[in-house]
Amino acid sequence: MYERMLAVALEEARAGLDEGGIPIGAAIFTRAGELLSRGHNRRVQQGDPSAHGETDAFRRAGRQRSYRDLVMVTTLAPCWYCSGLVRQFGFRKLVVGESRNFAGGLDWLRANGVEVIDLDSRACRELLEGYIANHAEIWNEDIGEE
Repeated sequence: MYERMLAVALEEARAGLDEGGIPIGAAIFTRAGELLSRGHNRRVQQGDPSAHGETDAFRRAGRQRSYRDLVMVTTLAPCWYCSGLVRQFGFRKLVVGESRNFAGGLDWLRANGVEVIDLDSRACRELLEGYIANHAEIWNEDIGEE
């Protein structure tokens, strides 16, 4: 089931890349596997440093009474900003495509009771590796090392 969920986030990452942006996608599902929303990183496209993949999917999900029974799925381990979103709104489960390119706040989320499932997806890893190799200056604006 998690691979099917990740496939949606990966489609979003590819859509972001096709738009000239950073290929990071996300989706939010119910625990039963029903898709609630999807989104991708739009920092470059919108000139908005807060438009990460997770925040895009979160905003598109609309207001929820609770996020505890929802699953956040993302192609890359979330940065501190997005890790804070997961924690602030009480998501209890996070599915990550990969964390080799960036480990983000995974240890902190685990220590705070979030179940983290890292699928170590080759497709996610290679998509972002290629982007970083070709656009290091954009990656370094927000996430990478200068």
